[in-house]
Amino acid sequence: MDLRYTPEEVAFRDEMKTFFREKIPAEIRNKGAAGHHATKQDMITAQRIMNQHGLAVTNWPVEWGGKDWTPMQRYIYTEELMSNHVPAPLPFNVAMVGPVIAFFGTEEQKKHFLPRAANIDDWWCQGFSEPGAGSDLASLKTRAVRDGDHYVINGQKTWTTLAQYADWIFVLARTNPEARKRQEGISFILVDMKTPGITVRPIQLVDGGHEVNEVFFDDVRVPVGHLVGEENRGWDCAKFLLANERSGIARVGLSKANIRRLRDLARTVPSGDATVWDSESFRYKVNEVEIDLKALEITQLRVIANERKRGGLPDPASSILKIKGSEIQQRITELALELAGPFALPYHDMEDEIPDGANDLPDGFDWADTVAPSYFNNRKVTIYGGSNEIQRNIIAKMVLGF
Repeated sequence: MDLRYTPEEVAFRDEMKTFFREKIPAEIRNKGAAGHHATKQDMITAQRIMNQHGLAVTNWPVEWGGKDWTPMQRYIYTEELMSNHVPAPLPFNVAMVGPVIAFFGTEEQKKHFLPRAANIDDWWCQGFSEPGAGSDLASLKTRAVRDGDHYVINGQKTWTTLAQYADWIFVLARTNPEARKRQEGISFILVDMKTPGITVRPIQLVDGGHEVNEVFFDDVRVPVGHLVGEENRGWDCAKFLLANERSGIARVGLSKANIRRLRDLARTVPSGDATVWDSESFRYKVNEVEIDLKALEITQLRVIANERKRGGLPDPASSILKIKGSEIQQRITELALELAGPFALPYHDMEDEIPDGANDLPDGFDWADTVAPSYFNNRKVTIYGGSNEIQRNIIAKMVLGF
């Protein structure tokens, strides 16, 4: 595969780069460059600017705001978005529920939900995982019982990312507990988070953040019109959604930007009479990750091209992207932790426990504050979206034919 850009692709890349740097506020981009998470308002602001210019839902069908781009254009768009530290369009809206509604939904559902999802007039969250049903999602126990024109939902979801902000949640619930196979008898249902009977409880993470939640459903009544696709065929929607999610988890562009930042920082961190970057062993580790990232980049381009041949249907090979992409992200955070050394520890903020000045950050180490939280937070990327062990099973069955 020839990875050199054509003159047209170079022009497209420059167009995207210029847009992100000129239209997205520098204050938002600088947070990402410094390793800080975008706030809710940052994400809304960035996505609404992109949506105003037709660049928020480029992966959707053209009639709903998508772009009829080549695989390389799609890749360049994502690469420039991540490289310029622009908050990605909210994945629950743009990469998950939006494509599912566009592919499986009724015309009424498309007209109502898709424009609102594109502009984050509705903030969505994902109601899939449950206690005891994470990677083994087909064992979920949340029930949806038909009662006239409504479903009555009871059960619990967990690890629900950013549910504290959400207006709506898309839920996998069991509508036929007598189905022959576990994957059958499951339905994909859209639920208004303001519906009586929904309780959101935060889960405190090891990095100190509040990113995920538990969501409880107690006799939650949902109109039957909020069913997406056919009743008891929600597993089709789930597979479609998860394949899109796994492609996105690769985050090649973000990893490339983070490696560049790691290399630049290593040139500023003293080590004896030189810098850490002068250490052959550290350079070897960084170069090793970069080689793997280049291989992942080529694989991602192949997957994108193959999905186009499949009429937009996700390629099972996206599981390869999920595995390698998540592992590379973790390796980069490990190298950043090695680079920061003891200054990655947050003790300098704990004035009551540490003597004054005992572990204050030296000049030039202000970036070290974010390293440990990022390291801990990225332990999850090999688990969510389907654990990497599960992805290897998918590859064996769907790609290698074992």
